Amino acid sequence: MKEEEAGPQKRELYAVLQVSPEATNEEIRKAYRHWAQVYHPDKYQDLHMKEIATHNFQRICEAYEVLSDEYKRQIYDIYGMEGLTSGLELGPRLNKPEELKEELEKLRRKKEQEKMAAHFQPSGTILANLSLPQFLDGDGIMRGMAMSSEVHSQLSKRNTIAIGGNLEVQENSGGSAASAVLRHQLSSVSSVEFMASAGLRALIGVQTTRHLSLHSTATITIAKSLRDGSINLSNTWTRQLSETANGNIQLLLGPESSIAVGWQKKDEKMSAAGELKIGTSSFGASAHYTHRFSSVSHGRIAGRFGSTALEVELGGGRKISDFSTVRALYTIGIQGIFWKFELHRGGQKLIIPVLLSRHLNLTFATGAFLIPTSLYFLVKKFVVKPYYLQREKKKALENKEKTSAQVREARAAAEKAQQLLQNVANRKRNRQVGTNGLVITRAVYGSRKALRKGEGLSEVNDESASEVIDVTVSLNFLVNDSGQLKLHEGVKKSGIMGFCDPCPGEPKQLYVEYTCGGQIFEVTVDDYAELSIPQESHRV
Repeated sequence: MKEEEAGPQKRELYAVLQVSPEATNEEIRKAYRHWAQVYHPDKYQDLHMKEIATHNFQRICEAYEVLSDEYKRQIYDIYGMEGLTSGLELGPRLNKPEELKEELEKLRRKKEQEKMAAHFQPSGTILANLSLPQFLDGDGIMRGMAMSSEVHSQLSKRNTIAIGGNLEVQENSGGSAASAVLRHQLSSVSSVEFMASAGLRALIGVQTTRHLSLHSTATITIAKSLRDGSINLSNTWTRQLSETANGNIQLLLGPESSIAVGWQKKDEKMSAAGELKIGTSSFGASAHYTHRFSSVSHGRIAGRFGSTALEVELGGGRKISDFSTVRALYTIGIQGIFWKFELHRGGQKLIIPVLLSRHLNLTFATGAFLIPTSLYFLVKKFVVKPYYLQREKKKALENKEKTSAQVREARAAAEKAQQLLQNVANRKRNRQVGTNGLVITRAVYGSRKALRKGEGLSEVNDESASEVIDVTVSLNFLVNDSGQLKLHEGVKKSGIMGFCDPCPGEPKQLYVEYTCGGQIFEVTVDDYAELSIPQESHRV
């Protein structure tokens, strides 16, 4: 993920005044008075220095104008400067901060919904069953095929309709079905659905859902089969167990009565689920665990056990674009040994299970797992990874060329700001040297890769120099009279006076070398991380 996508805004105005995003109005006024004295144009006689001071004084005034106004600050905190410059209006009745924030949240959700609607596609699945033994016997490779599709349409604020259909072909037999579901929102906590289908599973039914509490939901479904006249009644209770987990109990009464207990958990790093189902003529248990190694790749293990199934599944997947994910899985069970390939794009799925063997042979099963797995890692290391690295390098060069003029302008502005801070920074530094206090000996801000490669860039080459900026003067200026320095968490450091963004789109860090009490320290922090020095843990 690019750094610019890390949050809804960069909060650079907080960096300009060097205050926390949680700062009070009094803290903001105090910071404004401090910086206004530093950059007031009347303090400088030299025309060049007056011009530099005027530019930075305007930045200070702009930051104060926004952050001192509760209305504008609320908009800026959610939408950034884009929200202020786009003419966003919330109406004169929204006087309380709570009302303002609630309305902003509504507008944000509306914007997200509009964005989702722009990418909306009907959902569907194509399943192609292939068989290697059948192909070797000369009977063709295709075992069967199934397709399903569904389209949702918002008829009105409370009414939604979903129309779908599926087609299935298995060897010499096949069938099809069509379905329609009309959903009506009765209130903010309850809804009712009317469903009907024709074909393989001809039925009519009604389902109602109600939120019993903030964490509990109940669903009741009654459906009648038009083929044999049987009636099925289903009750499902869902309970949120924690912020990331929920459980459910389902009771089904009908020709095949059963009770099922399930559990799901999902967070940023993993997702897991399990279910135990006991019926009048069958029983089964299933579970799966998915671990996300990064924002683009994951691994998966799943198992099913019961009267009709016994199998284990291993595999993983990778995100290849914003809307597409590929997955490869290996399954071994009583039905045979399978490879399964999946492509997910938006609401569309392509699933291709390949039957390798109907018999459970240990040697064959081991080879079927190890050979493709080894081939995958070899291709990834020697083909895919070099390709992506080359592509990322090309994108970085293109971005660098595209933003070179912007970076030069920003770097020049930062250097001019440092000129105004130089005298005060030197006085503060000399005072700290005299008291054996905090002295910033070297501070470099810029590309994370460049800083790691150069270990603080004690020897700066031409390539590294273009991706970093020396901010020693700025940090010495920010050292307070008590010999301490603090940069607030959640604030992009490029907005601090004397800083700039030397490599837009790239992850950045701040490297600081300093002395205090005759000892040498060094620390590296991420762009949005808090920095508080001196600290004993930074000692070299």
